[in-house]
Amino acid sequence: MNRRETKIREKIEQRKKYKKKKIHMVNALLIIISILLVGMLSIYLKGTNNPNKYEIKEKKIIKEPVEKEILISFAGDFTLGTDTKLSYDSSLPATFINNGKNYSYFLQNVSEIFSKDDYTLVNLETTFTDSNVKSHKEGAIFFNFKGPKEYVNILTSASIDGVTIANNHIYDYGNQGINDTINILKENNIDICGEGYKILKNIKGIKFGFLGYTGWEFSEDLKAKIVKDINELRNQGAEIVIPYFHWGIEKAYKPCDVQEKLARFSIDNGADAVIGSHPHVIQSIENYRGKLIVYSMGNFCFGGNPNPPDKRTFILQLKADIKDNKLNTLEYKIIPAMISSKNYKNDYIPTLATGENKTNILNKLNELSPTLDEKIKDDFFSLDFK
Repeated sequence: MNRRETKIREKIEQRKKYKKKKIHMVNALLIIISILLVGMLSIYLKGTNNPNKYEIKEKKIIKEPVEKEILISFAGDFTLGTDTKLSYDSSLPATFINNGKNYSYFLQNVSEIFSKDDYTLVNLETTFTDSNVKSHKEGAIFFNFKGPKEYVNILTSASIDGVTIANNHIYDYGNQGINDTINILKENNIDICGEGYKILKNIKGIKFGFLGYTGWEFSEDLKAKIVKDINELRNQGAEIVIPYFHWGIEKAYKPCDVQEKLARFSIDNGADAVIGSHPHVIQSIENYRGKLIVYSMGNFCFGGNPNPPDKRTFILQLKADIKDNKLNTLEYKIIPAMISSKNYKNDYIPTLATGENKTNILNKLNELSPTLDEKIKDDFFSLDFK
């Protein structure tokens, strides 16, 4: 064998050895990869057998209660007109003309309060009519009140939202008088309660119900109507229901038996508070079973007398605290006022009381209202159940 053949054989042997070595390396690598895969698989399987290890905890969403406040204002008798038997020169219509027929003139000192609340309800104790045919009325002394239809703008200019027409003057000019009044109120989007009308108002998502009645007797018919009306408003979703009564004895500072029975009956049958007027003076305020009864708010913007001897009045504000669209609490505030900006006469400009007048009104109401435990202090107060 020559030298050349020997080299060829050596090369062939080297190639065989290299090929075997490569095969061994590949096999070793495959073994290592297999071991790694088995290890990872075992770790994974352990994890799946322990659900708590990789559990994603669900966050609890705590829903905060939705809270809001609703402010309602009430005032007493609005007689926006006069009787023709009274002196014209000192009357409300003459004052209106003498001051440039300015609709905002009369309520200039209180309109800011009404504009800042969520709803304002008053007693409209007059007619807005063109009729000149007075209704016959019993008694030695009586009055037939009316104002022109345009006087509705006195209400709208002061942000008054609703009126009760349940009183002894709404029929002073017969059917035409009441029909004219209702029509002009509706045309100006002023809500009406009383005389068959009920107010159901959605205020900030909460339904309020307001009712109006004349309450001269504690009769079965009236009691049945009160129960029926309250239930109807509740069935329509009213969360708060408040009747406004026209009742009582003129110039009496304490309620009569009929007033007390009607007010307490209303609350016993679902009313949340009771408001009243007619006596032309302020009367007692009562805490009855944790609900407020205001027996008489007195006059307010009152064209029925050019100089009544007692000019004290007030605005009642009710603040409803609402949570998740349900009534939580009610609070109340008495804002003392006078029916005139002058002490010596009635200029028909209701004005917030200050100084001695304010102190006198608060003291008088506390004196008349023992169940309120001296809480009447020109600030919001709540009532305990009694």
